Amino acid sequence: MSRILVIDDEAALRDLIELVLRRENYEVQTAENGSAGLLALESFRPDLVVLDLMLPDCSGYDLCREITKRQAVPIIMLSAKNEIIDKVLGLELGAEDYMTKPFDNRELLARIKVVLRRAQSNDPKPGEEETRITHEDLTFNLDTRVVQKGGAPVALTAKEFRILETLLKRPDKIFTRDELLEIVWGYDFMGDSRSVDMTIMRLRKKLEDDAENPKYIRTVYGFGYQLGGGPP
Repeated sequence: MSRILVIDDEAALRDLIELVLRRENYEVQTAENGSAGLLALESFRPDLVVLDLMLPDCSGYDLCREITKRQAVPIIMLSAKNEIIDKVLGLELGAEDYMTKPFDNRELLARIKVVLRRAQSNDPKPGEEETRITHEDLTFNLDTRVVQKGGAPVALTAKEFRILETLLKRPDKIFTRDELLEIVWGYDFMGDSRSVDMTIMRLRKKLEDDAENPKYIRTVYGFGYQLGGGPP
């Protein structure tokens, strides 16, 4: 049973979303503000967060950034704002999806299922593979979703986590942008390959000593990306 955390200050909407999700047999916990949401994040350990951008005690964007620092959990943002810049900012901060209010509950449920299916398709199956991958001074724990560099934890968003996981599992392969787009964002994603480049750029800033001369994620010009250390 997947666990979903709903953070929204509108009690009526929060209760409605909880009812819809429980009918689908999801385990649900709700929070009315950012502070309560962060406490629930640590105790509930959700598989997905539904996050409203307009909260009484903080910006939803700031909360999204803080959540992705703490856990590699997918986030669906809710907002009354429908400007493209608001959507882009939310997605760049690590959200998996963005919905504008008002919305149909069936659409929210469908998007939740897609995001969960995408996330779970990357989870290791028991006994099929090692739960820990190492590469140079990087340690990648598939169970806890914790990445460490030289023993220090590195906070990654869900998409950054999955890109790094994909590269680490196939160090010999050069992944095209379209391949990474389908693996990480899904075949139904409406954006383009620039989303891959932007996510790689942010990932390099977090991992590399020199993001301009990366050693962990290298660009193979004309093809795509590969884990550093592969053939030139």
